[in-house]
Amino acid sequence: MCSCTSANFEIPVRPEPVIGPQERRPVGAPRNSETNNPMRLPFFYGWIIVVVTFITMAIGVNARTSFSLLFPPIVGEFGWERGVTAGAFSFGFLVSGAVSPLIGRTMDRFGPRAVMELGVALMGGGLLLAPLTTQPWHLYLTIGVMVGAGSVCLGYSGQSLFLPNWFNRRRGLAMGLAFAGVGIGSITLLPWVQHMIEQTGWRTACTAIGIVVLVVLAPINLLLRKRPEDIGLRADGDAAPSASSKPVSYVVDPDWAGIDWTLQRAVRTARFWWLALGYFCGLYIWYAVQVHQTKYLLDIGFSPSVAVWALGVVSLLGIPGQIVLGHLSDRLGREWIWTASCLGFAICFAALIALAQIPSLMLVYVMVLAQGALGYGLTSILGAVVVEIFQGKHYGSIFGTVMLAALAGGAAGPWVTGLLHDLSGSYTIAFVIGIGVSGLSAAAIWMASPGKIRAVAGQLHKIPSGIAAG
Repeated sequence: MCSCTSANFEIPVRPEPVIGPQERRPVGAPRNSETNNPMRLPFFYGWIIVVVTFITMAIGVNARTSFSLLFPPIVGEFGWERGVTAGAFSFGFLVSGAVSPLIGRTMDRFGPRAVMELGVALMGGGLLLAPLTTQPWHLYLTIGVMVGAGSVCLGYSGQSLFLPNWFNRRRGLAMGLAFAGVGIGSITLLPWVQHMIEQTGWRTACTAIGIVVLVVLAPINLLLRKRPEDIGLRADGDAAPSASSKPVSYVVDPDWAGIDWTLQRAVRTARFWWLALGYFCGLYIWYAVQVHQTKYLLDIGFSPSVAVWALGVVSLLGIPGQIVLGHLSDRLGREWIWTASCLGFAICFAALIALAQIPSLMLVYVMVLAQGALGYGLTSILGAVVVEIFQGKHYGSIFGTVMLAALAGGAAGPWVTGLLHDLSGSYTIAFVIGIGVSGLSAAAIWMASPGKIRAVAGQLHKIPSGIAAG
């Protein structure tokens, strides 16, 4: 039997780690096992994030848009006033704006999986419950509140809260590819929905969309991560810099970039309010033309087939437009691409005005091309513009609040345009104002100047060498 004492023999004991207040893992932060064991794939995991976002946008955004197809049979069945019925969609827009800042805070705290699955549950549940409608308030609760809130999570706002984290050099291209899913969904999902409505009725079609949302989107969004560091990777799939090399810095203004930006700090800056104005005006012009162009073309004598064709081709042209302009934004800068998109909407408004005097198909083609190929490029840089100014752990809260201004513009555009038409008897004044708002949006983004905070990959050569090496 051993007679060893503590004086001449000690068994080494590994002390238990002490977790102090500053060492606790924040809610939603990666575990050590996730960061120490990077995911091994033959390609960068960020492209899986892009694919998941593409599919989510294709289904989620168009599931909400499908209300325009459900609208006629609902009015026909219940005989409700059109304003009352369509109000459910407008109410959903207000709900979207109200919850946008909350979604941003949720993203900051819990990450994209929680936000996306919440959106899937809300949208899928709303679509499955909508067929039980017997009163207008049922439609407002299901399509308005549930689908409207779910669409914020699954749409442009929700995806822009985390997708920019995965890319630096190819940020614009990645977002353009991901958001092109909306256009693909519009030419695949919506015709299928219309066919189901014609064959089996709006209730069956609505139920089918809800099932697709739940069955497809719930599992694939479990693949999401907030940032590449969560799984031991770096943005763009870059290798960690060696001891002898210096990491590439995209920072132009180190003093600004070094601030821990919170929403409270951001709203006290001029840049935040220039962003809010630019985004308000951006969605104002987007929805002003989107909502009214079909009725306008019919009013000035074009056939319904031409009017519907124009709306469909705009979405189709938006697919390559978003991808190409997103890629160009990585080379030229976000300000130039935002300006090009606003120019596209200005040309679109000008063509619409000219069509009243010269109703030619050539002008329709110009209007469609400018709106789809240029105007829709806005979406590819929605998240990039804000993240390059206010990057940090509170980015979600800041972006969500900026999107509140954007959604307010989206609601104001169609309403003001319709009001001006009712007061003047024509769309001319409203479309002239649309041209002015397009210019104001572009000017506001130049004033916010994200390129003066962080450079895009194609402009790194313009950063002074002392800053770029930092």
